Amino acid sequence: MRHQNKGFKLGRTSTHRKATLAALSNALIRHKRIQTTLTRAKALRTYIEPILTRAKADSTHNRRMVFRDLQDKHSVTELFGDIAGKIGERPGGYVRIVKLGQRAGDSAEMAVIELVDYNEADAGSAGAGRKRRTRRGAAGRGKVKAAAPAAAAAAAETDAAVDEAEVAEEAAAVDEAEVAEEAAAVDEVEVAEEAAAVDEVEVAEEVAVVDEAEVAEEVAAVDEAEVVEEKAAVDEAEVAEEVAAVDEAEVAEEEAPAPDAAEEETPEADEEKKD
Repeated sequence: MRHQNKGFKLGRTSTHRKATLAALSNALIRHKRIQTTLTRAKALRTYIEPILTRAKADSTHNRRMVFRDLQDKHSVTELFGDIAGKIGERPGGYVRIVKLGQRAGDSAEMAVIELVDYNEADAGSAGAGRKRRTRRGAAGRGKVKAAAPAAAAAAAETDAAVDEAEVAEEAAAVDEAEVAEEAAAVDEVEVAEEAAAVDEVEVAEEVAVVDEAEVAEEVAAVDEAEVVEEKAAVDEAEVAEEVAAVDEAEVAEEEAPAPDAAEEETPEADEEKKD
């Protein structure tokens, strides 16, 4: 259920809806009067009136907050300049919505939304600057002259409304295209960063595996070399001991007197001992 869920969806997502309202706001600030559907006009009124209220107090903070919503420095400059001077004494209700009836084709309710403080000057200048020509006789010229200003004003308003609507639609299309391009660029950057991160992780893992394998091979080689050296040293020691034992045994046998020669004594030797 949609309890307390106010607002206009406009058949768009949140980002698309914000871009559309920002484009309509910029068009209204530049042209002071635009033609659009009734629903968009009502949504635009709730969107732009807080922005106009901020424009009455010129400060760096307010300019930044307004630029966050409009994303157009020229609109911000005009808003805090000429428009702020016009609406400075008005406590609210800066815009007016005038219904125009149904649009041919889809029967959508159309309306004109305009800044209240600019309506009278624009209508007077439009009526004074355009004249209508007629072929009627002199008898009807008085009526024609009397009705000419009103008809000229209505025609001027219609032409201006059509031009403003076309400008607003073009601006909305351009803004939507820019938003789509920015979103696509952001997605591409994120995908590229993720791919680079994955590649770095894989390379790091491969390098770590290779390093571990090399370290294990080096350790195994060192252990084998140590074992071989120890075995060689043990073998050399055993061989040296055996050689030393053999040499000692041979020397001892050579130095020991023969027992037969010691026991056998000749008579001549006995006589010599007696003498």
